[in-house]
Amino acid sequence: MNIPHLFPCGLNRREALWQMGGGFTGIALAAILEEQGFFRKHLGAAEPAIRASSPHFAPKARAVIHLMMNGAPSQVDTFDPKPLLEKYAGKPLPQDKKYINSGGRKVGFLTPAFRPFRPGGKSGIPISDYFPHVRSHADKLAVIRSCHTDSHAHGSALVAMNTGSVFIGRPSLGSWCVYGMGTACKNLPAYVVMMDKRGGPISGQPNFGSGFMPGQFQGTLFRPVGTPILNLKGPDNPFIQRTQLDLLAKLNEDHMALRPGGTDLAARAQSYELAYRMQTEAPEAVDFATESKQTLEMYGIGREPTNEFGRNCLIARRLVERGVRFIQLYSGGGHLDDTWDAHVSIEKNHGQHAREVDQPIAALLWDLERQGLLESTLVVWGGEFGRMPFSEGPGEPGRNHNPYGFSSWFAGAGIKGGTTYGATDDFGFEAIENKAHVHDLHATILHLLGFDHERLTYFHQGRDERLTDVYGHVLRGILN
Repeated sequence: MNIPHLFPCGLNRREALWQMGGGFTGIALAAILEEQGFFRKHLGAAEPAIRASSPHFAPKARAVIHLMMNGAPSQVDTFDPKPLLEKYAGKPLPQDKKYINSGGRKVGFLTPAFRPFRPGGKSGIPISDYFPHVRSHADKLAVIRSCHTDSHAHGSALVAMNTGSVFIGRPSLGSWCVYGMGTACKNLPAYVVMMDKRGGPISGQPNFGSGFMPGQFQGTLFRPVGTPILNLKGPDNPFIQRTQLDLLAKLNEDHMALRPGGTDLAARAQSYELAYRMQTEAPEAVDFATESKQTLEMYGIGREPTNEFGRNCLIARRLVERGVRFIQLYSGGGHLDDTWDAHVSIEKNHGQHAREVDQPIAALLWDLERQGLLESTLVVWGGEFGRMPFSEGPGEPGRNHNPYGFSSWFAGAGIKGGTTYGATDDFGFEAIENKAHVHDLHATILHLLGFDHERLTYFHQGRDERLTDVYGHVLRGILN
């Protein structure tokens, strides 16, 4: 038997020489890169301080409000009318339409919209009776009817809509926005997330996490009632607290001076300071004492089913006023039965959730305009995918997942209101005209914030990473 002669390190001579050679090559390469300024160039990518980057061009938007309909609304029942579904009701989807049957659920027949569509505003954009209040603002909306995504599963599709990738671990859209814009308010987080009382989205924190960016770029959870952030209340003696924080800051500074490049510790130190400043500012942001009775009624606050989402929408407006850059509101959460995931009944499911959000969203659009904030605030509405144009079986009026074609809408800063963009086929099954991938939605949002999505990058593991990876184009047809 031919047994190789090994060194004490467990390698034979050939392996040892090969690895040593690789090490010498690495040393030489590092020296060359240092001479060319490679490490100095990319050092700033890991700097932990939140700072505003210079926009690539004049921004239209200074803030984003993302209205996330968790569970996926049906496009053919909300913003994408399909009259042919009436004509072909009860017939199967044509065989040339290929799809993945999510969950192996029953496949029924083509099913018309469960509520009628009516024209809204001067533009006449048809919007379903599920959203009569939003319909009154049709002239503010750019309805994108040709969205598509890469997953038919809630978890991965939500992560994709929020981070640009179906894989967990990348920075969220809000993180990229804050990384680019910086913060306009020292006493509040730059990125705020408000959940549904029934729970959060599938996949949880990665939907609003900072991924490989420093921790201070992740979203901060706000509660709409009481103390907005848990454990925010400080000790009774603020002088003692300030002294403790100053000492802790000095110890952290000394530690980081000996160990440069440690972004986690720097982010945590900044979070301590931000929490200290938020102790007075954050409770005030959710205090409606200065809001008029008419404003509260407009949002549907104080009555069901609009109270919770109405409060969240009003807080979103107040946060924009105070300089918060990115606010994400979730409708639907916890168990899938409590989301827009209408497998059993579109009418029962969408009827409930639309009643909760329709009036508050309309109030938000009107209030932002009244306050002079809509022209600098981008409002984005949508879910993680759409729903099929057929039912889940005879007598079963629900619809299965559809990643091939669905609707979103944009309003506000830089948006051409009263516009429809793209189209699905005659049945609302798949996008066929001016297709808009998730990367394209993200590229457009960054564009409105003043950033070229190909140039807003973060250096990570030897690569300039970006929100849209190597994809994406700006949807210029919806822009002024």
